Amino acid sequence: MTPSATSDAHGSTHAVVPNKKNESILVGMRDGLTGEFRLVPRKEATVSVFDSNFLVGDGIWEGIRAKRGKVQFAREHLNRLFQTAKVMYMDLGLTKGELLTLIHDTLDANDMQDDEHVHIRLVVSRGVKATPYQNPSVNLGLPLIVIIPEIKAADPAARARGLRLGTTFVRRGPPDVKDEQWNHISKATDVQACIHANFMGVDEALMLDQRGFVKTCNSVNFFIVRGREVWAPTKDNQMQGVTRQKTIDVCRAHGIAVRELDFSLTEAYGADEAFCTGTFPSQVHVVEIDGRTIGDGKRGAVTEKIQQLYTELVQWDVSRSREEIMAEVEAPRDLSFLESLK
Repeated sequence: MTPSATSDAHGSTHAVVPNKKNESILVGMRDGLTGEFRLVPRKEATVSVFDSNFLVGDGIWEGIRAKRGKVQFAREHLNRLFQTAKVMYMDLGLTKGELLTLIHDTLDANDMQDDEHVHIRLVVSRGVKATPYQNPSVNLGLPLIVIIPEIKAADPAARARGLRLGTTFVRRGPPDVKDEQWNHISKATDVQACIHANFMGVDEALMLDQRGFVKTCNSVNFFIVRGREVWAPTKDNQMQGVTRQKTIDVCRAHGIAVRELDFSLTEAYGADEAFCTGTFPSQVHVVEIDGRTIGDGKRGAVTEKIQQLYTELVQWDVSRSREEIMAEVEAPRDLSFLESLK
Protein backbone atom coordinates (compact mmCIF):
# COMPACT_ATOMS: atom_id res chain seq x y z
CA MET A 1 0.00 0.00 0.00
CA THR A 2 1.39 3.42 -0.94
CA PRO A 3 1.60 6.23 1.64
CA SER A 4 -1.04 8.25 -0.19
CA ALA A 5 -3.48 5.37 0.07
CA THR A 6 -3.49 5.68 3.84
CA SER A 7 -4.05 9.44 3.85
CA ASP A 8 -7.40 10.97 4.75
CA ALA A 9 -6.13 14.57 4.64
CA HIS A 10 -9.01 16.91 3.87
CA GLY A 11 -7.08 19.88 2.51
CA SER A 12 -3.77 20.83 1.01
CA THR A 13 -1.39 23.73 0.80
CA HIS A 14 -1.11 23.11 -2.93
CA ALA A 15 -4.62 21.96 -3.94
CA VAL A 16 -5.48 23.53 -7.30
CA VAL A 17 -8.40 24.07 -9.64
CA PRO A 18 -7.58 21.99 -12.78
CA ASN A 19 -7.05 23.97 -15.99
CA LYS A 20 -6.97 22.38 -19.47
CA LYS A 21 -4.62 25.08 -20.75
CA ASN A 22 -1.79 23.47 -18.79
CA GLU A 23 -1.84 20.44 -21.09
CA SER A 24 -0.51 22.48 -24.01
CA ILE A 25 1.90 24.92 -22.39
CA LEU A 26 5.21 25.90 -23.92
CA VAL A 27 8.22 25.46 -21.63
CA GLY A 28 11.07 27.96 -21.85
CA MET A 29 14.48 26.27 -22.02
CA ARG A 30 17.95 27.90 -22.21
CA ASP A 31 20.46 25.29 -23.40
CA GLY A 32 23.74 25.54 -21.50
CA LEU A 33 25.85 24.18 -24.35
CA THR A 34 24.58 26.35 -27.20
CA GLY A 35 23.13 29.28 -25.24
CA GLU A 36 19.96 28.96 -27.34
CA PHE A 37 16.61 29.78 -25.72
CA ARG A 38 13.68 27.78 -27.07
CA LEU A 39 9.98 27.47 -26.30
CA VAL A 40 9.18 23.77 -26.30
CA PRO A 41 5.77 22.02 -26.14
CA ARG A 42 5.22 20.35 -22.77
CA LYS A 43 5.45 16.79 -24.10
CA GLU A 44 8.72 17.55 -25.88
CA ALA A 45 10.43 19.35 -22.98
CA THR A 46 13.10 16.81 -22.02
CA VAL A 47 16.65 16.83 -20.64
CA SER A 48 19.70 14.65 -21.17
CA VAL A 49 20.39 11.64 -18.94
CA PHE A 50 23.78 13.31 -18.43
CA ASP A 51 22.13 16.38 -16.90
CA SER A 52 23.37 17.32 -13.42
CA ASN A 53 19.87 17.43 -11.93
CA PHE A 54 19.14 13.93 -13.16
CA LEU A 55 22.49 12.42 -12.20
CA VAL A 56 23.24 13.97 -8.82
CA GLY A 57 20.38 16.38 -8.00
CA ASP A 58 22.64 19.39 -8.56
CA GLY A 59 20.49 22.39 -9.31
CA ILE A 60 18.49 25.24 -7.83
CA TRP A 61 14.93 26.45 -8.25
CA GLU A 62 12.28 29.06 -7.51
CA GLY A 63 8.51 28.86 -7.24
CA ILE A 64 7.13 32.16 -8.57
CA ARG A 65 3.68 33.67 -9.05
CA ALA A 66 2.70 35.89 -11.99
CA LYS A 67 -0.46 37.95 -12.43
CA ARG A 68 -1.50 39.54 -15.71
CA GLY A 69 1.94 38.88 -17.15
CA LYS A 70 3.79 40.50 -14.22
CA VAL A 71 6.15 38.47 -12.01
CA GLN A 72 5.14 38.85 -8.36
CA PHE A 73 7.98 40.03 -6.07
CA ALA A 74 10.46 39.53 -8.93
CA ARG A 75 13.38 41.23 -7.17
CA GLU A 76 13.09 39.07 -4.07
CA HIS A 77 12.80 35.80 -5.98
CA LEU A 78 15.67 36.53 -8.33
CA ASN A 79 17.87 37.76 -5.47
CA ARG A 80 17.23 34.48 -3.66
CA LEU A 81 17.97 32.43 -6.78
CA PHE A 82 21.23 34.25 -7.50
CA GLN A 83 22.30 34.00 -3.86
CA THR A 84 21.85 30.24 -3.95
CA ALA A 85 23.69 30.09 -7.28
CA LYS A 86 26.60 31.97 -5.71
CA VAL A 87 26.67 29.60 -2.74
CA MET A 88 26.69 26.61 -5.10
CA TYR A 89 29.45 28.19 -7.21
CA MET A 90 27.14 28.21 -10.23
CA ASP A 91 27.51 30.85 -12.95
CA LEU A 92 24.14 31.25 -14.65
CA GLY A 93 25.69 33.10 -17.58
CA LEU A 94 23.15 35.91 -17.56
CA THR A 95 21.98 38.80 -15.39
CA LYS A 96 18.85 38.98 -13.26
CA GLY A 97 17.29 41.28 -15.83
CA GLU A 98 18.09 38.92 -18.68
CA LEU A 99 16.55 36.02 -16.79
CA LEU A 100 13.43 38.07 -16.08
CA THR A 101 13.19 38.77 -19.82
CA LEU A 102 13.22 35.03 -20.52
CA ILE A 103 10.41 34.57 -18.00
CA HIS A 104 8.40 37.34 -19.70
CA ASP A 105 9.02 35.73 -23.10
CA THR A 106 7.71 32.42 -21.78
CA LEU A 107 4.59 34.03 -20.31
CA ASP A 108 3.87 35.88 -23.56
CA ALA A 109 4.37 32.77 -25.69
CA ASN A 110 1.68 31.09 -23.59
CA ASP A 111 -0.73 34.06 -23.86
CA MET A 112 -0.74 34.50 -20.09
CA GLN A 113 -0.81 38.30 -20.06
CA ASP A 114 -4.38 38.30 -18.72
CA ASP A 115 -4.21 35.28 -16.40
CA GLU A 116 -4.45 35.94 -12.65
CA HIS A 117 -3.14 32.65 -11.29
CA VAL A 118 0.06 31.67 -13.05
CA HIS A 119 2.59 29.62 -11.10
CA ILE A 120 6.10 29.33 -12.52
CA ARG A 121 8.60 26.64 -11.59
CA LEU A 122 12.00 28.03 -12.49
CA VAL A 123 14.64 25.30 -12.44
CA VAL A 124 18.36 25.73 -13.03
CA SER A 125 20.50 22.62 -13.44
CA ARG A 126 24.29 22.88 -13.34
CA GLY A 127 24.03 21.43 -16.84
CA VAL A 128 25.30 18.53 -18.88
CA LYS A 129 28.20 16.39 -17.65
CA ALA A 130 30.79 14.63 -19.79
CA THR A 131 30.39 11.55 -17.57
CA PRO A 132 28.31 10.57 -14.51
CA TYR A 133 30.28 12.11 -11.62
CA GLN A 134 29.41 14.59 -8.88
CA ASN A 135 32.37 16.96 -9.36
CA PRO A 136 31.43 20.09 -11.36
CA SER A 137 34.82 19.82 -13.08
CA VAL A 138 33.23 17.41 -15.58
CA ASN A 139 30.41 19.80 -16.45
CA LEU A 140 30.19 21.21 -19.96
CA GLY A 141 29.02 24.72 -20.78
CA LEU A 142 26.62 26.80 -18.73
CA PRO A 143 23.65 25.70 -16.60
CA LEU A 144 20.39 24.58 -18.16
CA ILE A 145 17.51 26.96 -17.36
CA VAL A 146 13.91 25.68 -17.48
CA ILE A 147 10.82 27.89 -17.08
CA ILE A 148 7.52 26.01 -16.55
CA PRO A 149 4.42 28.25 -16.38
CA GLU A 150 1.05 26.77 -15.39
CA ILE A 151 -2.30 28.24 -14.45
CA LYS A 152 -2.85 27.21 -10.85
CA ALA A 153 -5.64 28.79 -8.88
CA ALA A 154 -5.79 27.63 -5.27
CA ASP A 155 -8.75 25.36 -4.56
CA PRO A 156 -11.17 27.60 -2.61
CA ALA A 157 -12.71 24.63 -0.80
CA ALA A 158 -9.32 23.51 0.55
CA ARG A 159 -8.48 27.05 1.62
CA ALA A 160 -11.80 27.41 3.40
CA ARG A 161 -11.31 24.16 5.32
CA GLY A 162 -7.85 25.03 6.56
CA LEU A 163 -4.93 22.73 7.29
CA ARG A 164 -4.32 19.81 9.61
CA LEU A 165 -0.68 19.42 10.61
CA GLY A 166 1.20 16.55 12.22
CA THR A 167 4.63 16.75 13.82
CA THR A 168 7.19 14.60 12.03
CA PHE A 169 10.31 12.84 13.31
CA VAL A 170 12.26 14.43 10.41
CA ARG A 171 14.25 17.42 11.71
CA ARG A 172 15.52 20.54 10.01
CA GLY A 173 19.28 20.37 9.72
CA PRO A 174 22.01 22.85 10.65
CA PRO A 175 23.76 25.08 8.08
CA ASP A 176 27.03 23.18 8.35
CA VAL A 177 25.36 20.04 6.97
CA LYS A 178 22.93 21.41 4.37
CA ASP A 179 21.95 25.01 4.86
CA GLU A 180 18.15 25.06 4.67
CA GLN A 181 18.39 28.54 3.13
CA TRP A 182 19.67 26.99 -0.08
CA ASN A 183 16.86 26.70 -2.61
CA HIS A 184 18.52 23.51 -3.85
CA ILE A 185 16.96 20.68 -5.82
CA SER A 186 18.04 18.22 -3.13
CA LYS A 187 14.77 18.16 -1.16
CA ALA A 188 15.14 14.68 0.34
CA THR A 189 14.57 15.94 3.89
CA ASP A 190 11.31 17.67 2.95
CA VAL A 191 10.18 14.74 0.81
CA GLN A 192 10.66 12.37 3.75
CA ALA A 193 8.63 14.72 5.96
CA CYS A 194 5.95 14.90 3.26
CA ILE A 195 5.78 11.10 3.07
CA HIS A 196 5.37 10.99 6.85
CA ALA A 197 2.54 13.53 6.57
CA ASN A 198 0.82 11.23 4.07
CA PHE A 199 1.06 8.32 6.53
CA MET A 200 -0.27 10.51 9.36
CA GLY A 201 -3.22 11.53 7.17
CA VAL A 202 -2.56 15.26 7.49
CA ASP A 203 -1.96 18.07 5.01
CA GLU A 204 1.59 19.00 5.97
CA ALA A 205 4.32 17.83 8.30
CA LEU A 206 5.29 20.26 11.06
CA MET A 207 9.06 20.10 11.46
CA LEU A 208 11.20 20.85 14.52
CA ASP A 209 14.83 21.90 14.67
CA GLN A 210 17.49 19.78 16.34
CA ARG A 211 16.76 21.37 19.72
CA GLY A 212 13.07 20.52 19.52
CA PHE A 213 11.70 23.99 18.73
CA VAL A 214 8.98 24.46 16.11
CA LYS A 215 10.52 25.50 12.81
CA THR A 216 8.54 25.06 9.57
CA CYS A 217 6.41 22.68 7.52
CA ASN A 218 7.69 20.47 4.72
CA SER A 219 6.70 22.90 1.92
CA VAL A 220 5.48 26.07 3.66
CA ASN A 221 6.52 28.35 6.51
CA PHE A 222 4.64 28.40 9.82
CA PHE A 223 3.28 31.15 12.09
CA ILE A 224 1.16 31.28 15.24
CA VAL A 225 -0.85 34.04 16.88
CA ARG A 226 -0.86 34.38 20.66
CA GLY A 227 -2.86 37.24 22.10
CA ARG A 228 -2.04 40.42 20.16
CA GLU A 229 1.23 39.08 18.72
CA VAL A 230 2.19 37.08 15.65
CA TRP A 231 5.03 34.64 16.33
CA ALA A 232 7.37 33.43 13.59
CA PRO A 233 10.08 30.82 14.17
CA THR A 234 13.55 32.29 13.67
CA LYS A 235 14.96 32.01 10.14
CA ASP A 236 17.58 29.49 11.28
CA ASN A 237 17.20 25.99 9.82
CA GLN A 238 14.46 26.92 7.36
CA MET A 239 14.06 28.27 3.85
CA GLN A 240 14.16 32.05 3.64
CA GLY A 241 10.58 32.25 2.37
CA VAL A 242 9.67 35.31 0.31
CA THR A 243 6.04 35.10 1.43
CA ARG A 244 7.19 34.57 5.01
CA GLN A 245 9.17 37.82 4.91
CA LYS A 246 6.41 39.74 3.11
CA THR A 247 3.95 38.56 5.77
CA ILE A 248 6.24 39.90 8.48
CA ASP A 249 6.66 43.14 6.52
CA VAL A 250 2.93 43.83 6.11
CA CYS A 251 2.33 43.10 9.79
CA ARG A 252 4.97 45.58 10.89
CA ALA A 253 3.83 48.19 8.36
CA HIS A 254 0.28 48.08 9.75
CA GLY A 255 0.96 47.92 13.49
CA ILE A 256 0.58 44.17 14.02
CA ALA A 257 3.27 43.08 16.48
CA VAL A 258 5.55 40.31 15.13
CA ARG A 259 8.20 38.42 17.07
CA GLU A 260 10.76 36.05 15.55
CA LEU A 261 11.66 33.62 18.31
CA ASP A 262 12.05 30.01 19.36
CA PHE A 263 8.86 28.40 20.63
CA SER A 264 7.75 24.88 21.50
CA LEU A 265 4.94 22.60 20.44
CA THR A 266 3.22 23.42 23.73
CA GLU A 267 2.99 27.06 22.68
CA ALA A 268 1.82 26.08 19.21
CA TYR A 269 -0.92 23.83 20.59
CA GLY A 270 -2.07 26.68 22.84
CA ALA A 271 -2.05 29.33 20.10
CA ASP A 272 -5.14 31.39 19.39
CA GLU A 273 -4.50 31.07 15.66
CA ALA A 274 -1.96 29.47 13.35
CA PHE A 275 -1.31 29.76 9.63
CA CYS A 276 1.13 28.71 6.93
CA THR A 277 2.66 30.82 4.18
CA GLY A 278 4.09 30.08 0.76
CA THR A 279 4.34 31.51 -2.76
CA PHE A 280 1.53 29.30 -4.02
CA PRO A 281 -0.98 29.36 -1.13
CA SER A 282 -0.12 32.85 0.28
CA GLN A 283 -1.56 32.33 3.78
CA VAL A 284 -3.72 29.37 4.83
CA HIS A 285 -5.06 28.95 8.36
CA VAL A 286 -4.32 25.89 10.48
CA VAL A 287 -7.21 24.19 12.26
CA GLU A 288 -5.38 21.34 13.99
CA ILE A 289 -1.90 20.24 15.08
CA ASP A 290 -1.35 16.66 16.26
CA GLY A 291 -5.07 16.29 16.95
CA ARG A 292 -5.26 19.51 19.00
CA THR A 293 -7.74 22.07 17.72
CA ILE A 294 -6.16 25.49 17.24
CA GLY A 295 -8.31 28.26 18.69
CA ASP A 296 -11.90 27.60 17.73
CA GLY A 297 -10.87 25.54 14.70
CA LYS A 298 -11.70 28.33 12.26
CA ARG A 299 -9.78 31.05 10.46
CA GLY A 300 -8.98 33.72 13.03
CA ALA A 301 -9.43 37.48 12.76
CA VAL A 302 -5.69 38.21 12.76
CA THR A 303 -5.02 35.68 10.01
CA GLU A 304 -7.88 37.12 7.94
CA LYS A 305 -6.52 40.66 8.33
CA ILE A 306 -3.02 39.55 7.30
CA GLN A 307 -4.45 37.83 4.22
CA GLN A 308 -6.18 41.08 3.27
CA LEU A 309 -3.05 43.20 3.77
CA TYR A 310 -0.89 40.74 1.85
CA THR A 311 -3.36 40.65 -1.06
CA GLU A 312 -3.25 44.44 -1.22
CA LEU A 313 0.57 44.34 -1.32
CA VAL A 314 0.53 41.80 -4.16
CA GLN A 315 -1.96 43.87 -6.13
CA TRP A 316 0.26 46.94 -5.75
CA ASP A 317 3.36 45.02 -6.79
CA VAL A 318 1.84 43.67 -10.02
CA SER A 319 0.04 46.92 -10.83
CA ARG A 320 3.37 48.34 -11.95
CA SER A 321 4.62 48.09 -15.51
CA ARG A 322 7.11 45.48 -16.59
CA GLU A 323 9.58 48.30 -17.13
CA GLU A 324 9.25 49.41 -13.51
CA ILE A 325 9.68 45.86 -12.24
CA MET A 326 12.70 45.35 -14.50
CA ALA A 327 14.27 48.59 -13.26
CA GLU A 328 13.85 47.41 -9.67
CA VAL A 329 15.46 44.05 -10.47
CA GLU A 330 18.42 45.69 -12.20
CA ALA A 331 18.81 48.60 -9.76
CA PRO A 332 22.26 49.00 -8.19
CA ARG A 333 22.70 48.69 -4.47
CA ASP A 334 20.98 51.53 -2.58
CA LEU A 335 23.54 53.43 -0.49
CA SER A 336 21.40 56.50 0.16
CA PHE A 337 21.40 55.72 3.88
CA LEU A 338 25.02 56.85 4.00
CA GLU A 339 23.93 60.42 3.30
CA SER A 340 22.53 60.69 6.81
CA LEU A 341 25.92 59.79 8.27
CA LYS A 342 27.75 62.75 6.78
